Amino acid sequence: MVDQTQVELKGPVQGRASEILTPSALDFISELQRRFNPTRQQLLAARAARQARFDAGERPGFLPETKSIRESEWRVAPPPDDLQDRRVEITGPSERKMMINALNCGAKVFMADFEDANTPTWHNMVEGQINLVDAVNQTITFDNPDGRVYKLNDVTATLMVRPRGWHLDERHVVVDGQSMSGSLFDFGLYFFHNARPLLARGSGPYFYLPKIEGHLEARLWEQVFAFAEDSLGIPHGSIKATVLIETVLAAFEIEEILYELRDHSAGCNAGRWDYIFSINKKFRNWSDLILPDRGEITMTVPFMRTYTEELVKVCHRRGAHAVGGMAAFIPSRRDLEVTAQALARVREDKQREASDGFDGTWVAHPDLVEVAMNVFDGVLGDRPNQVERQRPDVKTKNADLIAFQVPGGKITEVGLRSNVSVSLQYVEAWLQGYGAVAINNLMEDVATAEISRTQLWQWIQRGASLEDGRQINRELVRQIINEEVAKLPTDTGRRFGEAREIIELVALADEFVDFLTWPAYNYID
Repeated sequence: MVDQTQVELKGPVQGRASEILTPSALDFISELQRRFNPTRQQLLAARAARQARFDAGERPGFLPETKSIRESEWRVAPPPDDLQDRRVEITGPSERKMMINALNCGAKVFMADFEDANTPTWHNMVEGQINLVDAVNQTITFDNPDGRVYKLNDVTATLMVRPRGWHLDERHVVVDGQSMSGSLFDFGLYFFHNARPLLARGSGPYFYLPKIEGHLEARLWEQVFAFAEDSLGIPHGSIKATVLIETVLAAFEIEEILYELRDHSAGCNAGRWDYIFSINKKFRNWSDLILPDRGEITMTVPFMRTYTEELVKVCHRRGAHAVGGMAAFIPSRRDLEVTAQALARVREDKQREASDGFDGTWVAHPDLVEVAMNVFDGVLGDRPNQVERQRPDVKTKNADLIAFQVPGGKITEVGLRSNVSVSLQYVEAWLQGYGAVAINNLMEDVATAEISRTQLWQWIQRGASLEDGRQINRELVRQIINEEVAKLPTDTGRRFGEAREIIELVALADEFVDFLTWPAYNYID
């Protein structure tokens, strides 16, 4: 029986974990949970209620009740010195060696990820916090088995942290009988241990906020930030947060999201992969929505271009940074021709972003930093950003954001097989504890796996057909699952059987599962 007034840890506290899970730190995060989890639960219930309206055919739009915010004059607080220039940002999990390499790679910013590039095992979550403390204190090192020692350079990227989204729990921590919010756990521990050391170094506690669906969810983060700063005696506005506009609903509320966070805002990012996933998820029952192969939904298709141009326009109007989307290619030293072709596509993508007005962009691999940096150097020169560039030419209407046509788009057997194979390989790696996985020269994370499995579900439910005329149904998808599983390794310890169970659950069921990580969580720890 759980003591309803206590904090219960269901994971072990071993080694240096005791430095993170101190009594005072647990008091702090449990107070966050008690104050803010009821509102979080209300917001999640509001998501479900809104989903029911979309299922009944409702179309989203700009909110009439917040028109005054969109039409009035206001600006976000100016960014601190070490967030003025964000022309290239690299992202990755909070694993120790990868963190050192990312901080050293020459990017302006490194985002340590507790969300889509991370499997939320107890070890990963606590070890990640230890690694962040060491990184902030500039004592982080890693001894490789081959004898190499990794340590920080004299000049490193500015550190940002992405906690989990509001929809995820930290089941290893129970406060007053309820699993703790993963968002509050990740944010709270990092802030508690690192806010003062960061400020003493001339930096600050900087965050990326994922999966936000509207301004009320941003308002909750603003309330958390204000309380956290006050509790630790940190000056108001020390926290800076960049919101990932990675849900289609958030694209209708960029102005309002920035307004809610205006004292703590560091701008917005175009989270392209989750954005596609959210379209499939939110409008899953729209009979007229059938997206083609994932590879054909590029950033130049009309609805993706509309969303990114709207993001730049709004951010710059309000004095905020606009950060572009992910380049997920992993260069290969074995196939130089494939690498050269991929780098050319990355360069073209970054040139589009820079010319559209973005102030920076994301890459997933250190070898892409130079390519992206050269592009933005060519546009920015000595300027740290181009926030002064306004986009009055962008005039977005409701219909523009939900016109989900992909000219010439097709559903092919290659695309279908790719969705099956990527889903299986990614989920198996996720079960092994790896949240960012190189598959076919692309860095896959939860977001890209979500696109793959939601497309399978959508194509089955809509009765879509391959370009050769075959209908996509459960029988065909099961056949392809069988064939793709037969190609996968059979080494002892691999977990493809469990991965298959999860993929079949989230792709073949009649009812849509909002996040594949929900059932997958039951297979770890």
